[in-house]
Amino acid sequence: MWDEDSGKAASQTCPACQRIRDRFPAGYVKLNGKFLEAHRGEILRLVRGCEKKEKTEHPMQRIMEIKNLGESVLVTTTDVHLARNIAERIHHAYQGRLSFRYNKEEMLLRASWTR
Repeated sequence: MWDEDSGKAASQTCPACQRIRDRFPAGYVKLNGKFLEAHRGEILRLVRGCEKKEKTEHPMQRIMEIKNLGESVLVTTTDVHLARNIAERIHHAYQGRLSFRYNKEEMLLRASWTR
């Protein structure tokens, strides 16, 4: 049986919540192109679906923000693996050009997809 909370336990913020609070993404996925403009809704549903799937097994992998930047969209994530998975799923579904830049020292991934 669990004892009642004495109020003496230290609380700690999880790493994903810390990144969100500090606005310090681990992954950036930039989506560009005319195809994005014509299929923005379905592409963003794919992005959200990818997060939902990954989050069930890896709760620290979250989307921080999806920002519309006119003709492009920037998705920021709390984890490099989620950013890579999002970019690869979009590329697999819609083809186009995909590139990655990984900064090992900062544990940071920048992905760019265009079509």
